[in-house]
Amino acid sequence: MTNLGFDGEKYRHASAHQQEWGARLIAELELRGTENILDLGCGDGVLTAQLASLVPQGHVTGIDSSQSMLNAARRHVRPNLAFELLDISEVAYEARFDLIFSNATLHWVRDHRNLLGRVFAALRRGGILRWSFAGDGNCPTFNRTVREVMAEGGYADDFLGFLWPWYKPSIEQYQVLMGEFPFQERKVWGEKADRFFPDSEAMIRWLDQPSLVPFLAFLPEAKREGFREEVVQRMIRATRQEDGRCFEKFQRIHVYARK
Repeated sequence: MTNLGFDGEKYRHASAHQQEWGARLIAELELRGTENILDLGCGDGVLTAQLASLVPQGHVTGIDSSQSMLNAARRHVRPNLAFELLDISEVAYEARFDLIFSNATLHWVRDHRNLLGRVFAALRRGGILRWSFAGDGNCPTFNRTVREVMAEGGYADDFLGFLWPWYKPSIEQYQVLMGEFPFQERKVWGEKADRFFPDSEAMIRWLDQPSLVPFLAFLPEAKREGFREEVVQRMIRATRQEDGRCFEKFQRIHVYARK
């Protein structure tokens, strides 16, 4: 996962559903208050700070590959909370963490075999992995819409060589992958998390940060605004309900494991 041009301040105003999902994950954790925790893809640091408040005698490290995200996150720094600029795929800790947490991030990491190997090494014996990220079937309207616009004459040549930016496995696929690592316990399950955005502007903020970022980064600058506008207008037409809200389907994968 490389820095593609995410904007920490814009993300902070466009991530209500990610924050809701993450707060529920944190509420489920049974923490003693002394744990050493790693937050993979900490973004603007809001959830990382919540974790730090729950471990006053412990420590939390948030990592992200986006400097802009870290600039937003560092407003939360305190004695037991630090942030590092680091690509998730390059994590190289040894038996350091009691909990490795991640919310709404790991679909941006293509190679989860590499990720799981690195995370397994980074956990202490008995340490917990607790993740949630996008799974198979996530955001079908957006996926269809952006592929349609990419394939049209004005943009098709520009997207030659473009790699789809997300890894969204099925539950069964991820269960098989997890089985390659000697965790004492492991569990993978799904959650339907469909979303009604309160209005089209809220949906547009989500499209801008983060959904459209990798596509716009791949285009020449002169074509970015036209591509964005076409996707936005098609998404509004496809998702807007009679009451003005916009609907999209979301599918999450939850992962729990103990080393």
